[in-house]
Amino acid sequence: MDDPLPASAGEIAFAGRSNAGKSSAINTLASRRRLAFVSKSPGRTQMINFFALGEMRFLVDLPGYGYASVPGKIRSKWEKVLGSYLQGRRELRGMALVMDIRHPFTDLDQRMIDFMRPTGIPIHVLLTKADKLARVDALARLKTLRGQLASLSPRYSVQLFSSLKRSGIEEAEAVFANWLSLSSRETSPPDAAQPVDSAACRRKPPHPSGRISRRTDGIWKPKNKKPRAKGE
Repeated sequence: MDDPLPASAGEIAFAGRSNAGKSSAINTLASRRRLAFVSKSPGRTQMINFFALGEMRFLVDLPGYGYASVPGKIRSKWEKVLGSYLQGRRELRGMALVMDIRHPFTDLDQRMIDFMRPTGIPIHVLLTKADKLARVDALARLKTLRGQLASLSPRYSVQLFSSLKRSGIEEAEAVFANWLSLSSRETSPPDAAQPVDSAACRRKPPHPSGRISRRTDGIWKPKNKKPRAKGE
Protein backbone atom coordinates (compact mmCIF):
# COMPACT_ATOMS: atom_id res chain seq x y z
CA MET A 1 0.00 0.00 0.00
CA ASP A 2 1.22 3.48 -0.85
CA ASP A 3 1.66 5.99 1.98
CA PRO A 4 0.83 9.67 1.39
CA LEU A 5 3.30 12.34 2.39
CA PRO A 6 2.19 14.13 5.56
CA ALA A 7 0.31 17.43 5.41
CA SER A 8 2.95 20.04 6.11
CA ALA A 9 3.48 23.77 6.63
CA GLY A 10 7.19 23.53 5.92
CA GLU A 11 10.03 21.03 5.50
CA ILE A 12 13.80 21.03 5.40
CA ALA A 13 15.40 18.23 3.40
CA PHE A 14 18.75 16.85 4.57
CA ALA A 15 20.85 15.50 1.71
CA GLY A 16 24.45 14.40 1.35
CA ARG A 17 26.86 11.65 0.44
CA SER A 18 26.53 8.40 2.33
CA ASN A 19 28.46 8.52 5.61
CA ALA A 20 28.97 12.31 5.47
CA GLY A 21 27.32 12.71 8.88
CA LYS A 22 23.78 13.52 7.76
CA SER A 23 21.91 11.44 10.33
CA SER A 24 24.23 12.57 13.13
CA ALA A 25 23.56 16.19 12.18
CA ILE A 26 19.80 15.65 12.36
CA ASN A 27 20.12 14.01 15.77
CA THR A 28 22.31 16.82 17.08
CA LEU A 29 19.99 19.55 15.85
CA ALA A 30 16.95 17.77 17.24
CA SER A 31 18.65 17.10 20.60
CA ARG A 32 17.42 13.54 20.39
CA ARG A 33 19.94 10.75 19.94
CA ARG A 34 19.07 7.99 17.49
CA LEU A 35 16.24 10.03 15.99
CA ALA A 36 17.71 9.23 12.58
CA PHE A 37 19.62 5.96 12.68
CA VAL A 38 23.36 6.68 12.69
CA SER A 39 25.20 4.17 10.56
CA LYS A 40 28.85 3.41 9.96
CA SER A 41 27.82 1.54 6.84
CA PRO A 42 27.26 3.96 3.93
CA GLY A 43 23.81 3.88 2.40
CA ARG A 44 21.81 2.92 5.48
CA THR A 45 18.96 5.41 4.92
CA GLN A 46 16.97 3.83 2.10
CA MET A 47 13.74 5.79 2.16
CA ILE A 48 12.51 9.31 2.79
CA ASN A 49 11.92 9.69 6.54
CA PHE A 50 9.84 12.53 7.99
CA PHE A 51 10.56 13.67 11.56
CA ALA A 52 7.98 15.97 13.17
CA LEU A 53 9.10 19.17 14.88
CA GLY A 54 5.57 20.24 15.77
CA GLU A 55 3.26 22.83 14.21
CA MET A 56 3.29 20.82 10.97
CA ARG A 57 7.03 21.34 10.44
CA PHE A 58 9.36 18.47 9.48
CA LEU A 59 12.98 17.53 9.03
CA VAL A 60 13.24 15.18 6.06
CA ASP A 61 16.06 12.64 5.94
CA LEU A 62 16.83 11.66 2.34
CA PRO A 63 18.79 8.58 1.27
CA GLY A 64 22.53 9.26 1.11
CA TYR A 65 24.04 9.26 -2.34
CA GLY A 66 27.32 7.85 -3.56
CA TYR A 67 28.04 4.54 -1.89
CA ALA A 68 24.74 2.74 -1.39
CA SER A 69 25.25 -0.91 -2.36
CA VAL A 70 21.88 -1.55 -3.97
CA PRO A 71 20.81 -3.02 -7.31
CA GLY A 72 20.55 -0.58 -10.19
CA LYS A 73 16.80 -1.07 -10.50
CA ILE A 74 16.21 -0.02 -6.88
CA ARG A 75 18.62 2.89 -7.17
CA SER A 76 16.76 4.07 -10.27
CA LYS A 77 13.52 3.96 -8.29
CA TRP A 78 15.09 6.04 -5.49
CA GLU A 79 16.25 8.64 -7.98
CA LYS A 80 12.77 8.91 -9.47
CA VAL A 81 11.12 9.35 -6.07
CA LEU A 82 13.76 11.81 -4.87
CA GLY A 83 13.55 13.83 -8.05
CA SER A 84 9.78 14.07 -7.75
CA TYR A 85 10.02 15.13 -4.11
CA LEU A 86 12.84 17.66 -4.45
CA GLN A 87 11.53 19.42 -7.53
CA GLY A 88 7.81 19.10 -6.91
CA ARG A 89 7.20 19.39 -3.17
CA ARG A 90 5.57 22.78 -2.52
CA GLU A 91 6.23 22.60 1.21
CA LEU A 92 10.01 22.25 0.82
CA ARG A 93 11.52 25.42 2.31
CA GLY A 94 15.21 24.63 1.99
CA MET A 95 17.91 21.99 1.79
CA ALA A 96 20.60 21.23 4.33
CA LEU A 97 23.39 19.79 2.20
CA VAL A 98 25.76 17.82 4.42
CA MET A 99 29.40 17.54 3.37
CA ASP A 100 32.31 15.94 5.21
CA ILE A 101 34.76 18.82 5.59
CA ARG A 102 37.62 16.47 4.68
CA HIS A 103 36.00 15.70 1.31
CA PRO A 104 33.83 18.73 0.42
CA PHE A 105 32.17 19.60 -2.84
CA THR A 106 32.54 16.28 -4.63
CA ASP A 107 31.17 15.72 -8.11
CA LEU A 108 28.05 14.21 -6.53
CA ASP A 109 27.56 17.30 -4.34
CA GLN A 110 27.91 19.49 -7.42
CA ARG A 111 25.33 17.38 -9.25
CA MET A 112 22.89 17.77 -6.36
CA ILE A 113 23.34 21.55 -6.38
CA ASP A 114 22.91 21.67 -10.17
CA PHE A 115 19.76 19.57 -9.82
CA MET A 116 18.31 21.97 -7.23
CA ARG A 117 19.26 25.29 -8.86
CA PRO A 118 16.18 25.51 -11.14
CA THR A 119 13.90 25.28 -8.08
CA GLY A 120 15.30 28.43 -6.45
CA ILE A 121 15.21 26.66 -3.08
CA PRO A 122 17.90 27.92 -0.66
CA ILE A 123 20.72 25.56 0.29
CA HIS A 124 22.69 25.69 3.54
CA VAL A 125 25.81 23.53 3.57
CA LEU A 126 26.87 21.91 6.83
CA LEU A 127 30.59 21.11 6.76
CA THR A 128 30.40 18.25 9.21
CA LYS A 129 33.18 16.62 11.23
CA ALA A 130 34.87 20.02 11.52
CA ASP A 131 36.60 18.73 14.66
CA LYS A 132 38.67 16.40 12.47
CA LEU A 133 40.72 19.33 11.13
CA ALA A 134 42.85 21.96 12.81
CA ARG A 135 40.88 25.17 13.26
CA VAL A 136 42.99 27.09 10.75
CA ASP A 137 42.50 24.38 8.11
CA ALA A 138 38.75 24.20 8.76
CA LEU A 139 38.41 27.97 8.36
CA ALA A 140 40.40 27.88 5.12
CA ARG A 141 38.06 25.27 3.64
CA LEU A 142 35.06 27.24 4.84
CA LYS A 143 36.32 30.35 3.07
CA THR A 144 36.97 28.45 -0.16
CA LEU A 145 33.55 26.81 -0.22
CA ARG A 146 31.82 30.07 0.69
CA GLY A 147 33.33 31.62 -2.42
CA GLN A 148 32.26 28.70 -4.60
CA LEU A 149 28.67 28.86 -3.36
CA ALA A 150 28.46 32.65 -3.67
CA SER A 151 29.29 32.33 -7.36
CA LEU A 152 26.30 30.01 -7.80
CA SER A 153 23.55 31.79 -5.87
CA PRO A 154 23.10 34.43 -3.14
CA ARG A 155 20.68 31.99 -1.51
CA TYR A 156 23.43 29.45 -0.79
CA SER A 157 25.33 29.54 2.50
CA VAL A 158 27.78 27.39 4.44
CA GLN A 159 29.05 26.86 7.97
CA LEU A 160 31.27 24.60 10.06
CA PHE A 161 29.48 21.90 12.06
CA SER A 162 30.50 19.14 14.45
CA SER A 163 28.06 16.68 15.99
CA LEU A 164 30.79 15.32 18.26
CA LYS A 165 31.73 18.72 19.69
CA ARG A 166 28.19 20.07 19.31
CA SER A 167 29.50 23.15 17.55
CA GLY A 168 27.64 25.15 14.92
CA ILE A 169 24.22 24.24 16.32
CA GLU A 170 22.97 27.77 17.02
CA GLU A 171 24.04 29.03 13.59
CA ALA A 172 22.23 26.19 11.84
CA GLU A 173 19.13 26.60 14.01
CA ALA A 174 18.91 30.29 13.11
CA VAL A 175 18.94 29.49 9.39
CA PHE A 176 16.41 26.69 9.65
CA ALA A 177 14.07 28.60 11.99
CA ASN A 178 13.93 31.37 9.41
CA TRP A 179 13.09 28.90 6.66
CA LEU A 180 10.32 27.24 8.68
CA SER A 181 8.56 30.38 9.89
CA LEU A 182 5.29 31.02 8.06
CA SER A 183 5.62 33.29 5.06
CA SER A 184 2.97 35.73 3.82
CA ARG A 185 1.96 33.38 1.01
CA GLU A 186 0.87 30.74 3.54
CA THR A 187 -2.48 32.08 4.66
CA SER A 188 -4.29 28.75 4.32
CA PRO A 189 -3.42 25.11 5.10
CA PRO A 190 -1.30 23.37 2.44
CA ASP A 191 -2.94 21.07 -0.05
CA ALA A 192 -3.06 17.38 0.71
CA ALA A 193 0.15 15.63 -0.26
CA GLN A 194 0.29 13.22 -3.16
CA PRO A 195 0.81 9.50 -2.46
CA VAL A 196 4.30 8.10 -2.99
CA ASP A 197 5.45 4.48 -3.17
CA SER A 198 5.87 3.42 0.46
CA ALA A 199 8.79 1.13 -0.39
CA ALA A 200 10.91 4.19 -1.10
CA CYS A 201 9.19 6.97 0.85
CA ARG A 202 7.67 6.46 4.26
CA ARG A 203 6.75 8.58 7.23
CA LYS A 204 8.54 7.22 10.27
CA PRO A 205 7.58 8.98 13.53
CA PRO A 206 10.59 9.28 15.87
CA HIS A 207 8.45 9.06 18.99
CA PRO A 208 5.30 7.12 19.96
CA SER A 209 3.37 10.40 19.96
CA GLY A 210 4.63 11.20 16.46
CA ARG A 211 6.32 14.37 17.76
CA ILE A 212 9.69 15.40 19.00
CA SER A 213 9.79 16.72 22.56
CA ARG A 214 8.47 20.20 23.33
CA ARG A 215 12.06 21.31 23.96
CA THR A 216 13.03 20.31 20.44
CA ASP A 217 9.95 22.04 19.03
CA GLY A 218 10.98 25.25 20.74
CA ILE A 219 14.45 25.51 19.22
CA TRP A 220 13.02 26.10 15.77
CA LYS A 221 10.90 29.10 16.71
CA PRO A 222 12.40 32.54 16.07
CA LYS A 223 13.11 34.32 19.32
CA ASN A 224 10.85 37.37 19.23
CA LYS A 225 10.05 37.77 22.90
CA LYS A 226 8.42 41.04 23.91
CA PRO A 227 10.11 42.92 26.77
CA ARG A 228 8.34 42.57 30.06
CA ALA A 229 6.69 45.65 31.53
CA LYS A 230 7.93 46.81 34.88
CA GLY A 231 6.08 45.29 37.79
CA GLU A 232 5.24 42.06 35.98
